[in-house]
Parts: sequence; structure tokens; C-alpha cells
Amino acid sequence: MGIKSILSVPWAKLIRSKHKAWARNPWKYQARIFENLILEGRRTRFGEDHGLREVGSYEDFTKAVPIRNYEGLKPYIERIIKGEQNELWPGKPIYFAKTSGTTSGSKFIPITKDSIGNHINTARDALLSYIADSGNSAFLDGRLIFLSGSPEMDKTGGIHTGRLSGIVNHHVPQYLRSNQLPSYTTNCIEDWETKLHAIIKETKDQNMTLISGIPPWVQMYFDYLIEETGKSVGDIFSNFSLLVHGGVNFQPYANKLYESIGRRVDTLETFPASEGFFAFQDTQMNEGLLLNIDSGIFFEFIPMDEYHSENPQRLSLRDVEIGKNYSLIINSNAGLWGYEIGDTVKFVSTDPYRLVVTGRVSHFISAFGEHVIAEEVERSLELSRAEFPEIGVIEFTVAPEINPEKGKSCHEWLIEFSNPPSDMEAFSSSLDKHLQESNSYYKDLIQGSILRPLRVTDLKKDAFREFMKEKGKLGGQNKVPRLANNRDYADGLLKFRNDNN
Repeated sequence: MGIKSILSVPWAKLIRSKHKAWARNPWKYQARIFENLILEGRRTRFGEDHGLREVGSYEDFTKAVPIRNYEGLKPYIERIIKGEQNELWPGKPIYFAKTSGTTSGSKFIPITKDSIGNHINTARDALLSYIADSGNSAFLDGRLIFLSGSPEMDKTGGIHTGRLSGIVNHHVPQYLRSNQLPSYTTNCIEDWETKLHAIIKETKDQNMTLISGIPPWVQMYFDYLIEETGKSVGDIFSNFSLLVHGGVNFQPYANKLYESIGRRVDTLETFPASEGFFAFQDTQMNEGLLLNIDSGIFFEFIPMDEYHSENPQRLSLRDVEIGKNYSLIINSNAGLWGYEIGDTVKFVSTDPYRLVVTGRVSHFISAFGEHVIAEEVERSLELSRAEFPEIGVIEFTVAPEINPEKGKSCHEWLIEFSNPPSDMEAFSSSLDKHLQESNSYYKDLIQGSILRPLRVTDLKKDAFREFMKEKGKLGGQNKVPRLANNRDYADGLLKFRNDNN
């Protein structure tokens, strides 16, 4: 064992003990963060506008601060860009994390000197927690690769601005910097395919022990490696032992990734976003991600079964229940107040608080009143794959097909297979059966002959990559939505369907 792996073990145990301390008494730590947020918020324009000086309890806070998305905070952010201070948080942000918005165009998410530690320290703690849980620290002695966006930044209103992954890249601890790949020059390449080929050139002869990234883009890296070398990833990197992932549900990609590696490796799931690093997998034994309770974020939740009501219930951590879907709301020392992330989560444990990400608030199909969510389509596919073990799925998305030329409306599943099912009709029936079992509204529509059973459209090899490339969204943090209530993605993908459809 090298010096890094040896020294990491006592450090990992220390971090693990801290996690256990706040996991045992979560409300105490959340109350402390809430109090600090209110005290600091009183020094801001937002605090003045929302009467934070009169807020003495969580109930007061929910009356004073409404739930909002980026549009609701945009006037404050625009004043920050113009040079104003003390708008959302005392002083000015040290960074803007730039993301793509739908209604807002580009979004500029503030990162402050108080909130940057949430991003950096949580990434570190996730790795140390894995070491304490698994006993594997040897990966720290090898090469580590983080497949991410460019670390180059520009300035917006005098504030350094870039992708979150690029910002974080500037804060990689020095003790890991010498292990890190790709090189800075390669990481700055914008074209994803060109960048991947450069990454392969730098990594194929190295002792890669940890690989991190969003699953579809990790798979693309693996595919290029295999194509160039003719070997499995596990043979190329014999000491590769840890795959770190996040951003999308891992299960639809797992089989293909393991097949590319040629063996099983440990995986570590994380839940980061530009707005904060919310949770991470703290054990290989139990389901779910440990909620990051003591890192500058006060969490709130809206039950999804009330989400579209006029006055939905607003819950603190104390009141959540296992098995219910919630929209995640945060209040943070980045100056985000009552901020709706857009992700939906479900708790699988409250001792400690562990959750799974079940989808996006905006990613659903309810064209016919069924309100099918990502968790349901992903579960249906997983169950059908167990019945058809020969198939391999690279990527998929689901959309409503309304008023088709022939027959009744239906859900269309656009799937790129690495190995298609031997009986497509039977596979489609299996998917439909499992989706009916997952969603009673969908079942009623099928049994009432309002909808016909779902239809699978088989797409050509590399269909999703070519489609995302056309849209200028290949690689980085970009993701294909699992499902949508419109056909913006589906219609664009139809030109990649196999000729036999």
C-alpha cells in the first residue's frame, strides 16, 4: 500500500464518526443550520424583502418565504451581476455555476465562500466514507479520472463563471492532483468526441483505479477504449476497483457497464447539483444515499401527491415518511431560499435518513391523466429485462403518442438496444404489464380502452449519441430525459429508428 492509501484509513474513520454523530441526531443539526441561515439572511436584501428579522420558527419561515424556482430569485441574481452586494447572502458569490434553463435561458447559480465547502468536502467525504465502509483504499495509489466539463471559466459581472464540474476541478486537493487525469489541457477540449479520444490517449496505458462520471458518458468512454484496444476495460485497467457515478439512475446502464468492464467493481453513487451536494452512498450494503444533513443546507419537502394543489403541504425533515415521493426544496448558505431543485426523492430509511432519486418534477407523462414518473418506467424496464435476459439496453426515453394516424393513442418507448429482445412483441407486452402494475391510472386507461398498450420503437446503434451531438449536448453533464410530456425528444429520435420499424 502507498502512503496515500495508508493515511486515508484513520481519516476515513474520523469522517465516518462525524457522519454517525449527525445521522443519530439529524434534527439538532438541521435546526442549527436553520438558525444560522436566518441570522445571515437578515443581513441581505432578500431578508429585508421577506421579513427574516421577524422569523423565529420554521412555521414563521414558511409563511414569510414562498417556494420558488430560478425565476423567483432571478431579480436578485441580476442585481448581483450588476455589482450589488448582500442580495441573497452577505457579500458577493465567489462563483456562478452556469447551467442551461428551459424558460430562463442560462441560469447562474451562486456559489459563496460559505457554500463552496459543501461541494468540495462532500465529494471528499463520499470517498472517505466508502473507504471506511469497504476497507478499500488502494485506489488512492493509482490514477483517478473524472469525466467532466471544461474547467475553463469566464466572468459574469466580475464573478468567475463556469460549469460546476469545472469549478470543482479547480479545488481538487493537492494530494489527489498528482493522481488526476485527464490533463488540464485535455479537460478544456469542448468537443466531447475529440476530448474522449484525447482522454483515451492519456489513460489507456495508465494504472486507472477510479473512474467517475455520468453513466452514459462513462459508457461512451468504455466503448471507445474497447474499440481502440480490443480488450475489456477490466483487462486494460487491471486495478480498476471503483466506479463513481451520479446524475441519472444507474440501473438501466449497469449491465452494459459491467459487461464492458468484464467483471464487477464497487460503485459509489452521489447526488450533486449546481445548487448543492445533497447526498451520497455511505454503504455498499444498504439501499439509498445518506442525506447531507450538516453541510449548510436546510431541507424541505413537498409531497408529490399534493404538488399540483393550490396550497401544497410543506415539510421539514422531521415529517417525511418512508416510501413517499417528494419534491426537494433547499435553503442554503449559497443564498438559495425556498428553492425548488426540480428533483423528486423518496426516503428508504429515516434512521439514518437515506433516499433515492426518483426523477424530475418536469419529467413525467400525463397526457391522458396518468402521471407516469421516471421511477415507474425504470422499474418496469428492470423487471422486463429480468424476463428477457438476452437484451441489452444502451439508452431509452418515453413519450406520449397522441392522435396517431392509425389506432388509439399510446406511450412510445424509444430504445437503443445493444442486444434486442428475441420477441419484440412479447417484450413490449411485458413492459406494458409492469407499467400497469406500477401505475394504477395507466392501468385504468389501458383496461378502459382509452389507450392501447405501449409501443417500442427500436433505434439504430449510436442513435442517442448522434441525436445529442446534433443538439450540441454530447457529453459533460448533459442527460437524455427518461420521459417527457411532449415529443420534443421523441420526434427528433425517430429518424434513427431501425428500418424494420
